[in-house]
Amino acid sequence: MPSKKIVCLGGGGGYFGGVIHDLIINEELKGSEIAVYDINMERAQKNADYGQTISNVAGANFKVHAVKDLAKAVDGADFGIASIGGIGGDKQGFHDPAGVHTKDIVTCARYGIFQIIGDTSGPAAMMAAFRTIPIYYEMCLEMQKRSPRAVFINHANPMAMLCRAMCKYTNIKTVIGLCHGVQGGKEFLSQLLNIPMGELDVVWIGTNHYYWFTEIYHKGKDISGEVKKRMARHQTEANEVMYKKLCSIYGYQITYPSDNHIIEFYPFLAQLKDGSQLPYRFKEAGHGPETIDLYAKHGLAGKVKPRKPVRAGPRPKPRSRQEWLDAVIKNFTKELNEIKSRSNQAVDIEKEMAKGEKIGYLVGAIATGRRHVHVVNIPNKGAIPNLPHEAVLEIEGVTDSHGIRGVYMGEAPIALKGLLESTIAYQEVVVDAAIKGSKQLALQALMLDKMAILPDKAEAMLNALLVNSKNFLPQFKK
Repeated sequence: MPSKKIVCLGGGGGYFGGVIHDLIINEELKGSEIAVYDINMERAQKNADYGQTISNVAGANFKVHAVKDLAKAVDGADFGIASIGGIGGDKQGFHDPAGVHTKDIVTCARYGIFQIIGDTSGPAAMMAAFRTIPIYYEMCLEMQKRSPRAVFINHANPMAMLCRAMCKYTNIKTVIGLCHGVQGGKEFLSQLLNIPMGELDVVWIGTNHYYWFTEIYHKGKDISGEVKKRMARHQTEANEVMYKKLCSIYGYQITYPSDNHIIEFYPFLAQLKDGSQLPYRFKEAGHGPETIDLYAKHGLAGKVKPRKPVRAGPRPKPRSRQEWLDAVIKNFTKELNEIKSRSNQAVDIEKEMAKGEKIGYLVGAIATGRRHVHVVNIPNKGAIPNLPHEAVLEIEGVTDSHGIRGVYMGEAPIALKGLLESTIAYQEVVVDAAIKGSKQLALQALMLDKMAILPDKAEAMLNALLVNSKNFLPQFKK
């Protein structure tokens, strides 16, 4: 059983609680080391304490410790797991303490682009990439020197652009992005058809947050027609109106059933009169009400007034570090006992305990050379032969001791091919602009974006967006 060094980059963030949990509960990784790296040592130490505590409870023999120095953290690492910046850009996780992503959303709206999430496509996502790519680039350069064969796993958005930047501009051998959109789409199908997820076999085409099921089988039988019939009868939720319409138009099932993500790959948000005019049922779905409130606050939603905030009750008394650790031990022990008491002792603990993207299972498979099929964001390399070879796509990959290789997914149907090629070109130009600090390339990206506006307006918007992020963009200060 191999002992590996795993470094959590930006490891003080809330995301890493689940990651550390998944790694430690995996028997394949027993006795490994987890280095929690973050520029905020208080947060890093808290996650390290959590990890060491659950390791002791599980008898996993992990060494979990916080590290402030990047070089020391990555030295000799076998795996680097990163979730940094996201839409915040502050090197510490998904939170947005400087309000920079919120400023980007408002700035885009002032120029007529009413983004809702802005973490994958559109000008707000481009700015998130500009803030985050240099941080990832710096980390990977350090890994090239100190752990050149390490597997780099990314969780943050904009997923495809971050992974593409590392593949194109560094020598890291294996770069993998993890998301749960495909799994969520498969779960939706399972509920729609009343069929266990494990009995569904699917093929999909696309890039992160923007993909379609092109083949759907149940025990060898093509059930695509049945899916269409069920969708026609399906009671449409508020965040599924556009999703359902586009599925009908394309003739394929969009994999990630959330209008809030889907709409940012189309020009519709640049065609609104103001921020109160979100189409379909966005006003009651997902991020819709909060986004309209934000626009109303800044005078960008017509006559709509922001809703009055709900008055929260008194804050609970904060727990001491020891009280928090005691609760960790209690909850974790209960989980272990519940699993061990089941009649089916052949159930793998790591499979049962893994959360989200099952990162512990993926790391364990590569560490031991176990062949396993996983949903990953990796370079295409022929998996979808009529899309660019180097594009980062969300596909199935098979693991072994060498890392991971993509599984053949088939050709993209012509309509989807056209949509995806445009998005992939946009991603490529954003990556180049982020590394080179090129304003000209940034403008080219804005023209490639589905929500493109007139060139003069785009240039003025870009100038304003660069001001929003002036403290996070060293590459644009040349």
